[in-house]
Amino acid sequence: MNRAVIYARFSSHSQTEQSIEGQLHVCKNYAKSKGIIILDTYIDRAMTGTNDNRPDFQRMLKDSKKREWKYVIVYKLDRFSRNKYEMAMHKKTLRDNGIKLVSATEYIPDTPEAIIIESMLEGYAEYYSAELSQKVRRGMRESRIKGNYTGGTLLFGYEVVDHKLRIIEEEAEIVRLIYSKYLNGEVLKDLINELNAQNIMNKGRPFNKNTMYHILRNERYTGIVRYDGVIYDNIYPQIITPETFEKVRVKTLQNKHGGNSAITNYMLRKKVVCGYCGSNITAECGTARNGEVMRYYKCIGRKHGNGCRKANIHKAKLEEIVIESLIDALNRPKVKADLVAKLMRYQKEQNEHSVRYEVLRREQRQVDIALQNLMKAVEGGLVTRTTGERLKELEQKQVELEEQVAKEKCKMMVEIPEETIAQFYEEALRMEPELLVAYLVNKIVLYDDKIQIYLNTPLMSSPEQDRGCFSYNCRKTYTLPYYGFVVHVTIYA
Repeated sequence: MNRAVIYARFSSHSQTEQSIEGQLHVCKNYAKSKGIIILDTYIDRAMTGTNDNRPDFQRMLKDSKKREWKYVIVYKLDRFSRNKYEMAMHKKTLRDNGIKLVSATEYIPDTPEAIIIESMLEGYAEYYSAELSQKVRRGMRESRIKGNYTGGTLLFGYEVVDHKLRIIEEEAEIVRLIYSKYLNGEVLKDLINELNAQNIMNKGRPFNKNTMYHILRNERYTGIVRYDGVIYDNIYPQIITPETFEKVRVKTLQNKHGGNSAITNYMLRKKVVCGYCGSNITAECGTARNGEVMRYYKCIGRKHGNGCRKANIHKAKLEEIVIESLIDALNRPKVKADLVAKLMRYQKEQNEHSVRYEVLRREQRQVDIALQNLMKAVEGGLVTRTTGERLKELEQKQVELEEQVAKEKCKMMVEIPEETIAQFYEEALRMEPELLVAYLVNKIVLYDDKIQIYLNTPLMSSPEQDRGCFSYNCRKTYTLPYYGFVVHVTIYA
């Protein structure tokens, strides 16, 4: 007597176990009618059919090599796969093992025409899957445009009310506290212990390092959500300002690469190498006889005794030289003019392509269409209490949107003058020196009498920069501990 196994699958958690029971029932009845003995069943629950990354499916393919059964019975071919390429590949695997794939509900004659029929069924299964995926994506996109929450892991600090996210103020204060203390230099371990000691929980669980970093690196706390290259600013209410988030992002990036010591921030660490032996320059500190703590940058090759004689450099002095050199370079007339011009262009582009303005205008058009359709229904005699309430609701929404669109348009029309941008540019360079190093500096090569700074990007787009470097003497004379010299700085862009 012929022997077979059954393979069953359902796609998502929204389907139930009854789906599997129904498939097994039909497949067993089919086997009974054909005089086939069922030896085993392979079941994948909540698994998509668009790929073969399914545990029991892979186990079934592996077991087919034993050649203990002749058929694999499925409820429909789309239970086996919804990908034509993988369907053909895995059917060949079964055929090579002397096994045939059989559908219990789709009649496929044992004739040459069966090739066409089976191919059509497989193609339809893949088409259905692709069409369903497209409809889901379209529906999700429309929901996001309306500012609705579309699912996923709910961030600490928010709750869902009528498909909209709302701030839980008690939790939001904790999020702000975490950002504030982290920026002020508190170690994450201490902050975690502090929260757990106060029995403050994250969705019922204690805080740990992973959840803390998830909070610190999640842009959605600024009110920004990114999906498929589109920015939505109407889904998550803002808890953290973009400026605060950016500062924390830079700091977490520095910490990830070892930019901070437990006590003091060495902003050049992981970026400086010795010009003589090529070793990394690392943080070093010691205590003077008077008890004063002295902090340096020291060649790790010399520290490990490789023969290098590179002198230690005082931390504050080296960082001052690098920062002043960068500011001097960025304030050169051609560089400054080029960057201010780019900022002006960016401002103009942002005004022309305001995401919030486009979202509001789209929603305004949808409300206008809904009003027109409702008015047609009323004119056609469809007048009920519900239509009256809906009409009032849409008219109110229309007024609100008109106000919001007008406000957003006013924002877009206000352009910051070039003189103001230039003035702020000069001030901003000194406001966040760590950002200059983090964003601009790729590598610093250190000698006893000169410094070479390599940037991540050119400072100017003019032909002068095509040579890849510009050189100038530092305008200040720095006297470092134990020896004095005039530093020559070369910046390679």
